[in-house]
Amino acid sequence: MIAARARFSDRINVNIPETRFGWRRTKHAAEYILLRCLVGLLHALPLDFGSWAMGSMWRLIAPRLRRHERALRHIAAAYPSKTAAEIDALARAMWMHLGRTFAESLMVDRIIRAKRIEDTSGSLIETVKASGKGIVFVSLHTGNWELVVVPTITSGIKVAGVYQRMKNPKVDDYVTLVRRDRYPRGLFAKGANVGKKLLRIVRSGGAIALLADLRDRNGLNVPFFDRPAPSTTFPAVIARGSDAILVAARVVRTNGVRFRIDATLLDVPCTDDRNADIDEATRQTHRLFESWIREHPEQWMWAHRRWG
Repeated sequence: MIAARARFSDRINVNIPETRFGWRRTKHAAEYILLRCLVGLLHALPLDFGSWAMGSMWRLIAPRLRRHERALRHIAAAYPSKTAAEIDALARAMWMHLGRTFAESLMVDRIIRAKRIEDTSGSLIETVKASGKGIVFVSLHTGNWELVVVPTITSGIKVAGVYQRMKNPKVDDYVTLVRRDRYPRGLFAKGANVGKKLLRIVRSGGAIALLADLRDRNGLNVPFFDRPAPSTTFPAVIARGSDAILVAARVVRTNGVRFRIDATLLDVPCTDDRNADIDEATRQTHRLFESWIREHPEQWMWAHRRWG
């Protein structure tokens, strides 16, 4: 009887992982098929309508989800003088914008071909390119941030980027493939060794592009909308450690599926106190980010757990 129970237990221990693995594989396949169907549908629709339709869907559904409450709290803390109605309206406008951005991220090639991007960064990009130094581009999740590297493509600067790997490997492979042409120096998943890879690229005179406005639990607490926010020092570390140029860039949605890209140089101090230099460059970056967000608050991701 004991042996029989042992054999039954063994079958349970073997079958449960197999069942879970099979379910996960089926789920991943279904998600991938749905994504490809959505991509096909969006490419069949007029560009403006596809973006508007997805934004309208997000605006309708997202306020019923838990993250809407977080967005409301963050907006209320950042804008204490706003009424509840104004805060709710801003959050709903944010969901509309993020829905549009999701759809447009699957149609970047169409946006570029349709010449929907006004680039005001041209002269600055050419100047930093001519310097021969490494370049660290930093940006934030505003406008359609998937477009922020377009000026580097047109100017012939080959950049490397970093992304958060998705749980679904099929979806991850597809999204990486779609982005590949925008990051000719490589698109690396976040991980333990990615910092060394990026540092080597910059020290050899190459360029990297990073989104630096998300929470970093191990980062530096900097003032952000009058509250301490743990922020990544990585862009400043790379720029300070390789005598690279630090460039902040943003994408602004100007009207529907039309955008403007702005860029500006950030000063990286170089004193005898390396850590103080890095901290100051990080604070400077987030002061600029905050001023940009205040210009177009509906275009930033307020639902992200930015302050803790």
